Amino acid sequence: MSVRQLILALPLLAAGVCAHAQSLVVQAGQLLDRPGAAPRAASTLLIVDGEVVEVRDGHHGPDAFAVAGARLVDLREYFVLPGLIDSHVHLTSDLGGVAGQLAAVQRSQSDNALEAAHNARKTLAAGFTTVRNLGDGDGEIRALRDAINAGKLPGPRILTANTSISATAGHGDPTLGFRPELHSALDSGNTCDSVEGCRRAVRRQIAQGADVIKLLITGGVNSRIGAGLGAQMFEDEARAVVETAHMYDRKVAVHAHGADGINLALRLGVDSIEHGTLLDAEGIRLFRDSGAWYVPTLSTVNGYRERLAANPDAYTGEVLEKIQWRIGITGKSLEQAVPAGVKIAFGTDAGVSLHGRNADEFELMVRHGMTPAQAIAAATANAAELLGVGDTVGSLEPGKQADLIAVRGNPLEDVTVLKQVALVMKAGKVIGE
Repeated sequence: MSVRQLILALPLLAAGVCAHAQSLVVQAGQLLDRPGAAPRAASTLLIVDGEVVEVRDGHHGPDAFAVAGARLVDLREYFVLPGLIDSHVHLTSDLGGVAGQLAAVQRSQSDNALEAAHNARKTLAAGFTTVRNLGDGDGEIRALRDAINAGKLPGPRILTANTSISATAGHGDPTLGFRPELHSALDSGNTCDSVEGCRRAVRRQIAQGADVIKLLITGGVNSRIGAGLGAQMFEDEARAVVETAHMYDRKVAVHAHGADGINLALRLGVDSIEHGTLLDAEGIRLFRDSGAWYVPTLSTVNGYRERLAANPDAYTGEVLEKIQWRIGITGKSLEQAVPAGVKIAFGTDAGVSLHGRNADEFELMVRHGMTPAQAIAAATANAAELLGVGDTVGSLEPGKQADLIAVRGNPLEDVTVLKQVALVMKAGKVIGE
């Protein structure tokens, strides 16, 4: 019998989301309610108005709770754990290379918005109930975030950075690789080249509704410029970004590959380092001293390999050279960070890899030094703390949102079972296929 058949008295909506019952009783075969702790055996959760109210040992029916009209979700054959969190996605596309460059001048804002809505739905169906979108276009993700929050569209909770902040000729300069006469049309106002300009760039993103600031402090693998992967911002420019963001109570996520950029960002007090490909001993010390989070984004290599397998000319020139380097070195920094006690949060860079395949990251994290328990904590409690939403998601404790997934098998023994999610619940609503 399928999980869908086990859900009692929950009528389907046309959008594929089950109606929000006032009260649910969820029976779990095993329950990881607090990632990092041991799982419970047979357990029952009481959920009222989308919030976890009580967790009991053993299996109990609705009549065991003093709540009128409670309905039953029977997951006694499944392992239940909190909804997953991806700290690094780009929802507007999963194109790359030459195809991605072409899309930048072919797709409209409307095209990107619809693509983002499609990718958000795939992400939610894969068990990821919260994501942090670290840089996309012209307000599409802000609008999608608000539509999801209002219940108009299905999708994960979204924290968005709006458009990433970059130096001119840096990784996020949208004019790279295009003829000069096209630059004015492509310019998104996200580049800055002085203290004053970088402060203005942060304030512009905050004024447009950014939940977090994304700073591109080094070169990038996919940027069309042969300037390497080291730092591409001066310290006073980067400091202006960090200080302005923190003044407005916004966290700062920093794209950094080279050790010089990683260490500069950590000295400035940023909240997370994304990629961190060339982490060195100084960087590890700074991570530990500052308490910043490391988001490894190992899944990028899956996207690169798959595109190149389908089309050897998918990437060209210096971009192809950087991709080949990235494939060979990915995971080395994580192998250093784990035994050193660096705080790690889950993030895929989905968009470079394919949306809906976010759980592939777990297998790579385990391959490069994490236990399944550590990888799951990175995608639940740790990521919730990084995103600043740990009071509402990341575990299944009373008072938190009823975000959960169910899988067959024990992910603490075989993390790959998270690639096949049987049921997703977000805020007490069961998501349909």
